[in-house]
Amino acid sequence: MLDSASFIKRTKALLEYYNLSAAAFADAIHVQRSSISHLLSGRNKPSLEFVMKIHEAFPEVALPWLLYGKGTFPTSSQEQIEPHTAAQTLAPTTQANEKGLIDRIIIFYKDGTFKTYSEK
Repeated sequence: MLDSASFIKRTKALLEYYNLSAAAFADAIHVQRSSISHLLSGRNKPSLEFVMKIHEAFPEVALPWLLYGKGTFPTSSQEQIEPHTAAQTLAPTTQANEKGLIDRIIIFYKDGTFKTYSEK
């Protein structure tokens, strides 16, 4: 039988391993952000659909480990895999403003700096 508390711990281990926030993890597995919040708080138990979405988004995660804690993660036989990033999980989009094309893009870094890109 699935132990929800242990499943939550393993889910948190995935978030830490892949360096994902709960919101980015929800986006990666295509569920509502509230679903992750409710699961991590213990309010809801994981559904089969939820578990399968994790496995589809992260096929390197073994189901026996995810469900029952059997085996290890990451598996020792695997090469070190690259952590997913929020940028990898989002589909590229193109947006136009009222007058046509984007005027500039500003990227904010965690250290408080930013960089502006504009068409010249």
